[in-house]
Amino acid sequence: MALTGNISGSNMEPPSGGAPKMTPAQASGFLARGYKAMQRGDFKEAGGCCSLVLKYFPDAKEAHFLVGLIGIESGDWATAKRAFRNVVSLDESHAAGWAQLARCCVTMGQYNLAEKALQNAMANKPEDPLVLDVIGNVHSLLGDQVEALCWFDRAKAKAKSSFFDLSRAKALTFLGRLDEAREALEAVLREKPDAAIAHWMISRLETVTDHTHLNVMQEIAARIPSGHPDASFLHYAIGKEFEDLSEWDEAFSAYEAGAKARRAHVTFDEAEETRLFETLEATLTPEWFERQATAGFDDAFPIFVVGQPRTGTTLIERIITAHSDVESAGELQQFAMAMKRVSETSSPRPMTPEIVEKIAKGDMKALGQLYLETTKTVRGSSAHFVDKLPVNYLYVPLIVAALPNAKIIHIVRDPMDSCFASYKQLFADAYYHSYDQEEMARHHVRYRNLMAQWREVVGPRMLDVVYEDTVADLEPNARKIIDFLGLEWQDACLSFHEQKSAVTTASAAQVRERAHTRSVGRWKNFEQHLGPMQSVLINADLTERSA
Repeated sequence: MALTGNISGSNMEPPSGGAPKMTPAQASGFLARGYKAMQRGDFKEAGGCCSLVLKYFPDAKEAHFLVGLIGIESGDWATAKRAFRNVVSLDESHAAGWAQLARCCVTMGQYNLAEKALQNAMANKPEDPLVLDVIGNVHSLLGDQVEALCWFDRAKAKAKSSFFDLSRAKALTFLGRLDEAREALEAVLREKPDAAIAHWMISRLETVTDHTHLNVMQEIAARIPSGHPDASFLHYAIGKEFEDLSEWDEAFSAYEAGAKARRAHVTFDEAEETRLFETLEATLTPEWFERQATAGFDDAFPIFVVGQPRTGTTLIERIITAHSDVESAGELQQFAMAMKRVSETSSPRPMTPEIVEKIAKGDMKALGQLYLETTKTVRGSSAHFVDKLPVNYLYVPLIVAALPNAKIIHIVRDPMDSCFASYKQLFADAYYHSYDQEEMARHHVRYRNLMAQWREVVGPRMLDVVYEDTVADLEPNARKIIDFLGLEWQDACLSFHEQKSAVTTASAAQVRERAHTRSVGRWKNFEQHLGPMQSVLINADLTERSA
């Protein structure tokens, strides 16, 4: 996939009128400079190079393409989407442009648009392995891991490089083919022994029994520069393997180093989150809910599994989707996206107080209908589907008002176990509060207070499922869940671990085994290090100090 080609062709000549102030060769030079700037993280210079080229060559698809890549790398997906749309408008056969447009759409939760762009990318019969890899990733994000693996395999065959084994390993892990995933990751490490993400992925495949891999990772971590993006991957992987070996102090030191390394690259605005929670509580009251009695969209039967991450949401989803009448749609961004569209507001933030206030005055039927329309391509053909985006707990009253037939299952876990499970997890682009003990705990307090209000607002429309009770005694709790959903009991729900379907969360390896209680009270092994977290929860009366 050429990122900077020669600026030539009739549609790329400088604007008419007077001598050109930039030659095509100079434009290509600026794009090459912009690409190098993007690679080192200097998005300002990279964007400046693109702007300069587009001033003289407004139809230079190479420049628009680079703008799109800069948008992706900097997290500005809206800009990236516009740029790739410009690319395919200028060249409808631009497979890379279509593939990247599909990637933007699926990341932004625009699944129907993503499907259309993906079809156009494939119709242009791409051969570039980088484009094949992007197409595979879009299939993965749309929930089709088998198809994703096919495209990753094609990319690997074309490139003859282990670079694409990372993508293959991800899909193989999601599909539960863990031995093959390990083989793919080992191929990466044979070519690039210091590949931190490959070490991190290997660490998550199984429980280690010796220090062999730990020693390798520690040696790499000791020589990478402070602040390097790889540091967080290595520290979290090191922590996980020390924990496997019950070396609790060493594990915590690594987790703490990983959290600090990750936090250096992300920003958490606690004041803004607090304002969002306060607005939700003040706006979505019992009185507001009573006024929505007949407002929603009655069709379909979505099931929402909500709560904090790392609290058993995937376990509960697997119990439910083991039923023959239910399919998993994955972790969908659709409800929040529908809130923005119906309220005719936009924001780079996932949600804002202003959006909440506007949608509360909006059309609940339109909100429910739009959610169902935009999830068609990912929810399968079964009678019911599960949307397992944990953070949908924010919108429980809106979900119930917009979708009167929806069922909501809220997973409750011990506060200390819940907070520590998030603290020791390296997330992608979410849960930025989890990299600091006190901020993690204060977030949990806000979440608990919000859910207490939601119970008052929606009453029996939401079922609380206690993680500890479920793993200790599976059958009665599984039966309670299935009964709440109004489904006939099926014994397959007890054999959820035997499902062959893909799992795309951090629990991808763990859910292939039976329910167990190993994670209950696990935070106590680290208690001497968790004082800041515990103090916040004690002050909120959510936990007690151990004797």
